[in-house]
Amino acid sequence: MLGASILAIVAATGATPALAQDAAPQADAAPQDDPASTIVVTGFRAALQNAVNVKKNAQTVVESVSAEDIGKLPDASIGESIARLPGLTSQRLFGRANSIAIRGASADLSSTTLNGRPQTSTGEQRNVEFDQYPAEVVSRVDVFKTPQANLIHQGLVGTVDIRTIRPLDYGKRLVAVGARGVYADLGKVNADSKDKGYRLTGTYVDQFAGDRIGVALSVAYSDEPYQSKEFEAWGYADTPAGEKVIGGIKPFGVSTQLKRLGIQGSVQMRATDTLMLTFDGFYGDFSDKQIKRGVEFPLYWSAAQLVPGSTTKQGNFIDSGTFTNVEAVVNNHGYERKSTIFSGGFNAKYTGDDGWSAMFDFGYSRTDRSELSLETNAGTGPGAGVGAVDTLDFTSGKTGTRFTSSLLDYANPGLMVLTDPLGWGGGAPLGHQEGYYNDRIIDDEVKSYQVEFGKEIEGGFLSKISAGLGYTDRTKSKTPDEYFLNLAGGARSLVLPDQYRLAATDLSFIGVGPILSYDPFKLLNDGVYVKTLNPSKDVPAKAYSVTERVMSLYLMADIKSTVGSADLTGNFGVLAQNTEQKSRGFVNLAAASLVPTTRGATYWDVLPSANLSLRFPSDFVIRLAAAREIQRPRFEDMKVSLDYGYNTASGIITGTGGTPTLRPYRAWAADFNIEKYFGTKGYIGLQTFYKKLDSYVYRDTAAFDYTGLPVVLPPGATNLQGTITRPVNGKGGKLYGFEIAGTVPFDVVTPALDGFGLTGGLGYTKTSIRPGPNADAEDLPDYSRWVANGTLFFEKWGFSARGSVRYRSSFVGQFIGFGGERELRRALSETIVDAQIGYDFQKGSALEGVSLFLQGQNLTDEPFVSVDTDSKAQVRNYQSYGRRFMAGFNYRF
Repeated sequence: MLGASILAIVAATGATPALAQDAAPQADAAPQDDPASTIVVTGFRAALQNAVNVKKNAQTVVESVSAEDIGKLPDASIGESIARLPGLTSQRLFGRANSIAIRGASADLSSTTLNGRPQTSTGEQRNVEFDQYPAEVVSRVDVFKTPQANLIHQGLVGTVDIRTIRPLDYGKRLVAVGARGVYADLGKVNADSKDKGYRLTGTYVDQFAGDRIGVALSVAYSDEPYQSKEFEAWGYADTPAGEKVIGGIKPFGVSTQLKRLGIQGSVQMRATDTLMLTFDGFYGDFSDKQIKRGVEFPLYWSAAQLVPGSTTKQGNFIDSGTFTNVEAVVNNHGYERKSTIFSGGFNAKYTGDDGWSAMFDFGYSRTDRSELSLETNAGTGPGAGVGAVDTLDFTSGKTGTRFTSSLLDYANPGLMVLTDPLGWGGGAPLGHQEGYYNDRIIDDEVKSYQVEFGKEIEGGFLSKISAGLGYTDRTKSKTPDEYFLNLAGGARSLVLPDQYRLAATDLSFIGVGPILSYDPFKLLNDGVYVKTLNPSKDVPAKAYSVTERVMSLYLMADIKSTVGSADLTGNFGVLAQNTEQKSRGFVNLAAASLVPTTRGATYWDVLPSANLSLRFPSDFVIRLAAAREIQRPRFEDMKVSLDYGYNTASGIITGTGGTPTLRPYRAWAADFNIEKYFGTKGYIGLQTFYKKLDSYVYRDTAAFDYTGLPVVLPPGATNLQGTITRPVNGKGGKLYGFEIAGTVPFDVVTPALDGFGLTGGLGYTKTSIRPGPNADAEDLPDYSRWVANGTLFFEKWGFSARGSVRYRSSFVGQFIGFGGERELRRALSETIVDAQIGYDFQKGSALEGVSLFLQGQNLTDEPFVSVDTDSKAQVRNYQSYGRRFMAGFNYRF
């Protein structure tokens, strides 16, 4: 791969948490008792050795993934690399590894830092979306599964720290470029989309002024397509006979074009022999434009009729039959997410000759994001019961509901006209709507400060005492911008003009063939649609702002002693945090004008922690850790505002809101590990953990009277009694399990297998909470009981090959349901298979410095499937992403 490994970086940065860059004390260098460990290796084997070195010398329980060389992680994205670590897995978004689950738990229970500093996020949640960060600007990622006192931005189940290049630590000049082509084998699901893309990268590292100043700059740009075929069910209705039958469906062909620019730079200056100054920054520009084309079929929950005698059943589940009088809606939807991210800071570290040390760090991160949803509709006529209707034979099975016959031609522009097909827009200002424009603007800003003083101690049980102070100020806000879309000139329907007609999207995978296709963005820009402001007070009521200020004080002592022939290392300490949280928004919508409201809370958390590692000469390490841990709630869960609307599926008003006084997840935790190392080449280990939850967050649904509040109801609806769902704190619960992990180069067994190896792990986690005083025990949302991953590799003579598999068992996840509310569904287990081969031209070759590679992702075309929590037969989502192939090169000058 791109030349030598980054062993120098790992050794220089050590194995303790990268708190505010270098706030934590460095770990001792890896023991060199194995002569083979002095052999310089490159590529994937070097990356694994670096990761083993980090884990072995860490004072906490940590997993690590290192770049094969500067700017080249072992996978196509940060998320995919992290998901291969023991006890970790990913959640896919349109086929991409978007968020990370540590120990099978929800991404909401972990935190992410960049060079030790807290990061803003692009959504309403707190956790970072990892596809925002190009893998090419990252040198290492550490995942800390246990905290220590100066880890002031900790998560409940873990903390992910993304590390970028440090030029003086790297210690030599580097100029490298790379390129790769991308192919999505699902093809062009929509005719105006792409199935090919590319990525370009460049990295420069150098040192000046006698190696007292270092500069690093990395740039990565990608323009890549993602394709998917998606089925989604409205839900399953109850018949008078107590049977379950499909209530409605909305299948889509989805095409996404992701464009991403990432620029990372750092400057290190050794001002004196005792003072190191570091400036660093990251800028990301992310654009994700998506076209979704499909047909929405209202079935049992509509005027459609289920033909008596046409059905077949499995138990009480109707799995086939015929619907008549079906009025379908052709959808051409557009979605566009745009975000810019800036993160940077300054770090000054003093290390005196007399054992004293000091550190100051300032960090700043800001994300600005807009998420536009543009929905447009077509059908056979304006309003319900006006145009042609369809007769559909259906089957419901493991891949969702499919049609085996239909009568209408959904691609006929003379039949399918732009209109408000079922009159769903009856509450709009003009009495109808042909579409909807919804732009959600998210602003997120965080400033962080940290100062620490330390004194080394010689000749005793303690090796160093550190004390520090931190302060974090973060504000996240959401601003909605919503309009009804109407046809120009007040028209109720319009035959799509010829110049806007595109090649039809094929929905044969659902059984209805081609459908009317056009670009909704172009129709809006050209004035075919006009925007009509949504005057309802519930639009500004969705806006909110949450401010969170956290003051941290900590005291920590490092341990370095002996117990018999073993070395005892570790630390113990206490972190005290004062939190002030405030939410601003609108709640009293019954007033003549909106009334701004501010609510919040102030509270303390005292978090003791201890980490002990007993290191034996035989390369066994036994670890014991105990701590008080917290995880702060999602920002949207702390909003003061109320969001509600009429739910056509349930026939009542449903709403969601936040709780500004919400407290964090809190737990007492213990970890016990046994690890056996093979020098720094590999290891095998057993990790066990237990967390007793004193406080957690769950969503509670209760009856709510919407009388007096502005509500848009469909014609004929009068009921103002509904429900509201809000997050609340629960008490009592647990999370426990074990992980078996290892990296084993096969030459530790026999030299004949030099170059071969295996890395991976198996994790088991069990959770239990009680959402309410009298509720039955249930799992935490988004938690998988089993996660597993493994990579079998060969690397020698410049040739490399590896195959990887990762598994996640089923879990109960949070989804956006029909009507816009969050609901629980069970996501089924999935197994993802990837592979890569490559070749590095060797020293003396005319192409020395060039490496070639070919990667394949999701080789078995594993779908994402969710079902109703009480029945696997009731499929709610079935999404097929296809396979992705990448071929490219890297060249180091």
